[in-house]
Order: sequence, then structure tokens, then C-alpha cells
Amino acid sequence: MKRVAVIGAGPSGLAQLHAFQSAALKGAEIPDIVCYEKQDNWGGMWNYTWRTGLDEYGEPIHSSMYGNLRTNISKECMEYPDYSFQEHFGKSFASFPPRSVIFDYIDGRAKKSDVRKWIRFRTPVRRVTYDEDKGMFSVAAHDLVNDTEYTEEFDFVVVAIGHFSTPNVPYFSGIETFSGRLLHSHDLRNLLEFKDKDVLVIGSSFSAEDMTVQCWKYGCKSVTISHRRATPIGHKWADNIKEVPLLQKVSNSTCTFEDGSTTDVDAIILCTGYLHHFPFMADDLKLRATNRLAIDNLYKGVVWVDNPKVYYLGMQDALTFMQLDVEAWYVRDIVMGRIHVPDRDARLSNVKERMAREDAEIKSLADHIRLYIEYTVELLADTDCPRFNIEMWKAALYQWNDQRSENMFTYCDACYRSPVTGTMSPLHHTPWKDAFDDSLECYLRD
Repeated sequence: MKRVAVIGAGPSGLAQLHAFQSAALKGAEIPDIVCYEKQDNWGGMWNYTWRTGLDEYGEPIHSSMYGNLRTNISKECMEYPDYSFQEHFGKSFASFPPRSVIFDYIDGRAKKSDVRKWIRFRTPVRRVTYDEDKGMFSVAAHDLVNDTEYTEEFDFVVVAIGHFSTPNVPYFSGIETFSGRLLHSHDLRNLLEFKDKDVLVIGSSFSAEDMTVQCWKYGCKSVTISHRRATPIGHKWADNIKEVPLLQKVSNSTCTFEDGSTTDVDAIILCTGYLHHFPFMADDLKLRATNRLAIDNLYKGVVWVDNPKVYYLGMQDALTFMQLDVEAWYVRDIVMGRIHVPDRDARLSNVKERMAREDAEIKSLADHIRLYIEYTVELLADTDCPRFNIEMWKAALYQWNDQRSENMFTYCDACYRSPVTGTMSPLHHTPWKDAFDDSLECYLRD
């Protein structure tokens, strides 16, 4: 029997396990599966911990979740096609829930799918190598609880640890002299620490925008957003929020920017993104990527060009549960011989075409969404992955983009229609700016 190693039991890894389980329930013979997970539970990024830095075993903390986090995209844009929010919670509710609601939802499908039997928790992978002669992978893993290492062989390897857990931390001249609170957003846990503080946020992508409005919501004195864009981000900010060019240097609490302006701040939050970081993969198997939609060296966004028995899930710069399911089904069907993978030249050509198209066509977030939808639909067409209403999903994604652009402080109060059930979400009982109880019980209250 063929053997598959799945590395990671977050949304990507769980999608892969669910895809195989779906085939088994339909009577197909599936491979032997082992899933290695570093944390003590599934959920990946959504498995919140108060810890930062290292865990109790000395392993780097995976989760970048902070306690006050609300989804920055509507739940209808990220719904499981075969397990709706309505099914899990037994009711319809507002569209931008806190992390606790999403984790409960992930947990629910994983339990229903009965995939825990394949997962080895507290077992990070230390090394993956490939033997050309044997056509097999060696996977060395570390059982943290018993502090033992062991190696097993597999026919296929699926890397499903995501790419939002290893911070990208740039250096700025003099930053070591900063006298206040300095952190990457990965290590943020409670926004209340910035109440009545002057905060500098470095970055211009989603995390920087979210951090800005969250600091505002939780009562900071001011936010200065510093970034390298040639033009402003474009939002209508509150009076105590301003944009400046990229940080040039720091001296104690004084920050100087590229236009020569200065400001004194109490805290600096680096919203500077994450690295695609896979130190356990041998050099000839290791993905080295930048944050974009079309990923270099991945055929169809998932298949390693130089070895079509290695797969990377969820490597794009925008992710939804729909996309992860589609990728997982596609990989499953390759492994099970249902989808043919062409030769290396054809795989590489596909990669270059995708990258060139992205470079030529993406001029705005709306363009990015369009290509993202097309990519998801392309992979969906080749498998029996559960269907959902593509037009409703597309409408929800564009609605989110439009309303977010219109007002960063109210877009989380909007209602969306589910592409799985067709149900319109109700208004939340409390406007986002006034909602400070992020518990599941409070959010789901009528």
C-alpha cells in the first residue's frame, strides 16, 4: 500500500485528510496516511495560545493569533462547501466572527470527518529527504512528549504548515535603541496594551490595516502607518491615524521617515509579513517563495516542479477554506492516480505562464480576487470536491473588497449571503467598534 506523509494539521492539513476520508467513504481504497503535527491540537494558526516565542518544548510558536482577533474577511467567503456554518452552529449569525468561532467551526468538521486517527500530535518533522533509487521519502520526526526521534518511509509528502508563522523582521537603522515596546504582529496577544499609546505600524498589507483599526478601537492615542508604497493606502482614516513613508531610522523613541518627518512613539508593531520557511525539507525539495498568488516551482500551485510526489498546500498570499479543499482534492487525486501530472518541462511552463499572467494582469485587489477565483475554479473542475455557488462566492469576495475600501471602520458590520446555503447573514447585535467581548457565546447570542 502507498504511504502519504502530511505535515501539519491546520486548515491545509485537515483539508488533505478530509479529502482522503471523503474518498474512503465513497468506497475507494486510499493510501496509508500519517499526519505530523507540532502542536497539541489541530487548527494550525487558529489554535490560539497565550505563549509567544517558544512553547514548553522549546519549539517556535506557530500561531499568530491575538486574543481580540476578528476575521478580516466574511465567513461566507471562507465556508467549507460540505460543512456550512449553519450546519455546525444550527443557526445563522453575523459575518465577521472572532477567532473562537472559527476554531470551533474547524474543530467541528475535523471531528465529523473522523481524521484524528491519522494525526500524531506533538510530533514536528525534522527532516525530509528523497532517495532517487528507491523512489521513497525518508521523514524524520520528533516525538516531543517522549523526546525520541524516528524515521519512516513514504511514497508521497504533503507540506501543509502554511506560511504565516515565521515572521519577516527587517532591520531599521537604530532600532536597537528604541526605548518602547517593539514586536512583530506574530507576537501580539492583547491590543489593550496599546491603550493611550502612540503606536507606529510598519507595513501596508492586510495585517497592517487590521492592526491600525484594532489599535484605534482599543483606545490608542494615535497610529502612524509607515510603508514603502509610492501612493497612500487609500482608506479614509480617523483623525488620529496618519500615513507616512517608510521608516528610515530610530533614536530612542523618535522615528524618522524617508521624507524627513519625525514622530515620537511608545510602541512599534512590525506588520512586515512572513517567510515561506521549510527548514526540514532537503534543499532539492524546499520551496523558496515570495508572497504572491502564482508560486514559483509549483505546478498548478501545489505540485513541486522537480518532484511530482511532493506537494505544498496553501502557499498563496490569499487563502480561504474553499481553496484549501480544492487544492487538497487535487493532490489526493494525483496520489490516487486519477489526475495525470505532465513532465517537468510542461510543469515548469505552467508555472511560468501563471507568474507572467499575474505580473501582467494584477493592478488592483479586484484583479487579484479575479485570478484567485479563476485558480480555484480551475482546480475544482478536475475533481469531485464538493460544489458551492461560485457566483455567490464571487459576489461575496467583491462585496468585501468594495465595502472594505469604502470604510475600514464599518465593513465588518455588513451582511453576506452564504454560497453554500444561500442564507443571508443577519446584522450582529453590536457594531464592530463597540464589540469588546470576543467570546463565542457572546458573538452567537441573538
